[in-house]
Amino acid sequence: MSKTNESLMQRRVAAVPRGVGQIHPIFADSAKNATVTDVEGREFIDFAGGIAVLNTGHLHPKVIAAVQEQLTKVTHTCFQVLAYEPYVELCEKINARVPGDFAKKTLLVTTGSEAVENAVKIARAATGRAGVIAFTGGYHGRTMMTLGLTGKVVPYSAGMGLMPGGIFRAIFPNELHGVSVEDSIASIERIFKNDAEPRDIAAIIIEPVQGEGGFIPAPKELMKRLRALCDQHGILLIADEVQTGAGRTGTFFAMEQMGVAPDLTTFAKSIAGGFPLAGVCGKAEYMDAIAPGGLGGTYAGSPIACAAALAVIEVFEEEKLLERSQEVGERLVAGLRKIQDKHPIIGDVRALGSMIAVEVFDKAGSHTPNAAAVASVVAKARDKGLILLSCGTYGNVLRVLVPLTAPNEQLDKGLAIIEECFAELA
Repeated sequence: MSKTNESLMQRRVAAVPRGVGQIHPIFADSAKNATVTDVEGREFIDFAGGIAVLNTGHLHPKVIAAVQEQLTKVTHTCFQVLAYEPYVELCEKINARVPGDFAKKTLLVTTGSEAVENAVKIARAATGRAGVIAFTGGYHGRTMMTLGLTGKVVPYSAGMGLMPGGIFRAIFPNELHGVSVEDSIASIERIFKNDAEPRDIAAIIIEPVQGEGGFIPAPKELMKRLRALCDQHGILLIADEVQTGAGRTGTFFAMEQMGVAPDLTTFAKSIAGGFPLAGVCGKAEYMDAIAPGGLGGTYAGSPIACAAALAVIEVFEEEKLLERSQEVGERLVAGLRKIQDKHPIIGDVRALGSMIAVEVFDKAGSHTPNAAAVASVVAKARDKGLILLSCGTYGNVLRVLVPLTAPNEQLDKGLAIIEECFAELA
């Protein structure tokens, strides 16, 4: 009996907890660059990229070759037991790319949540403080500490009770919805007055572009004000670049465009081209605040993932993917704004590099979120052979995370499908 999406979905429901969501009722069988083929042989254009993991595309030949070579050498020793050069070489390359004119060191781990957890640990050890300020709409992971930092209860922490204490929520600015940088800074000052003294705060953590929150870029002015505030009070600034990193925004790290350098940077997702790898890079004196044994993990910085990441960095250089990121963003934004002209329920098209969002409202001039329309477009697009994702606090934002290696023909075909979907909403 041949496998079908429906039969596999039945097996999945019986075997996998319902808490593991699934956006599309599709089972992938194979993939190449920006095309995914399901178990029934149907092809889809991938505008999701594994949620920002495949900036270099599915199965990039150089990445796969590097992994295959590493498979003939060593697959695991645990770096804390027996070290290996790819870990060190990758840390050297990350240190050179993370913004900041100071000596840096890098820790490698396995997942984005793990990277954020370790960044908080490092900040606490370096400052001798425990509190952390995060932002409304922020997404930092699904582990207990990162759930506390994440500014969205449903679905991430619903039914789980209160998350760890010592976390305080500032307001993220959003010009479209009338929230200014001044409002954001004032919310931090209110925390200092009402909840915790600055000397109790170890770190402020922020995404340079909010991911789950709706692909909202942080204003440069906010970053400058946060940097000044952190310097004034001895607080560490953590940039969560898990989704923005590895070229998605047109620079290798989005903070390169923000005018200031963070003290600690987390990264993951596209850094290893589809293999599990994450890390924290920061000022050397802060990274060394934890004694030997306090950082690491059994699989942290696996040789396979390190080999993949080194190949990803080479691909970025050889194929000029930072420039391509800008080109992809410009092409898609131009096309999406043409669609916006025809469909006034699209209230905003925004992007930093190729991190692109389309925010949808009930009607022209309204700011009432229209999650139903977005869900409909996502479903219709799937039926037409395009994989899309939604995001945003109210689920009314379409996001595009297409591989940077996708040819223009696929980008244009994807735009045509999106236009068809909005036309069918009328």
